[in-house]
Amino acid sequence: MGERIEGRGGDRQPPWSPWDPLRARVDHELHADIEQRDPETVERLHPLIGAWLRYFDPEIHGFEHLPDDGPFLVVGNHSGGVYMPDFWAFHHRWVEERGPAEPIYSMAFDFLFAIPGAAPMARKMGSVPASKENADRLLDRGHPVVVYPGGDAEDYRPWSERHRIELQGRTGFVRLALRHGVPVVPLVAHGSHDTIIVLTRGETLAKRLGFDRLRINVMPVVAGLPWGIAPVQLPTWPLPAKVTARVGEPIDWSHLGPDAADDPETVQACYDETVERMQADLDDLSRGLPHPVASRVATAVGLDRVFGRR
Repeated sequence: MGERIEGRGGDRQPPWSPWDPLRARVDHELHADIEQRDPETVERLHPLIGAWLRYFDPEIHGFEHLPDDGPFLVVGNHSGGVYMPDFWAFHHRWVEERGPAEPIYSMAFDFLFAIPGAAPMARKMGSVPASKENADRLLDRGHPVVVYPGGDAEDYRPWSERHRIELQGRTGFVRLALRHGVPVVPLVAHGSHDTIIVLTRGETLAKRLGFDRLRINVMPVVAGLPWGIAPVQLPTWPLPAKVTARVGEPIDWSHLGPDAADDPETVQACYDETVERMQADLDDLSRGLPHPVASRVATAVGLDRVFGRR
């Protein structure tokens, strides 16, 4: 059954949509057990993820800034579409440094859990549907949590905006950190959004197609091989961009107390502080590596050795 809508004619049900069965599956997954991470699966897939990441030659700087144990929030800029090499590079480094048994959880796009066969594997790798309730439960249990507040709108921002932090004004992570008294650790990636060329988010088209029922706000159009210009549902080959990421120093607002989560001015100030820190890091990374694709190609064909630099 769809949600009830108030109208002048009284309560009524919205018209049936072909997306309703998927929406029901998503709703079911939102309430499933959140602690299904399986260290054996993480360990088994670790070398495969590492082999795939070599295509992007990723580097993670500042990993030592992460607290020794949880709970804490890692807040990242979302880039790279479905490929997300920056996220996987961070996850791979976590397993390298902390081992597969050390838990870390990520808030994932909940529609992922409506795809047959995807939900069990995602959960075994430590992903759970993104929701305030799930994040609360994980932090209450002492786990570190990775969140991407910008969601699909940032993940599919146009290529021309790839050097921007676009958290879409979503302050939920700030309220989470304040309520739980946990630090926020900025995770900023550069190069990941050079792997795909997004021409438009397609927000209007997504709404017309009824994707908003699935909490999907975009219907991106991308350019790339082998299709040329195509909707994102037709996978394009990612460009070989050099990916660099920086783990920033933790931001601690615990002195503000949990009641600060209910103060809009304080929440906005904390949000602005986070975005400012992240944008400064992204600007610095992009200055240091202005052409991620050219740099990765040069490394792959050995030109870095010819000119005596990486």
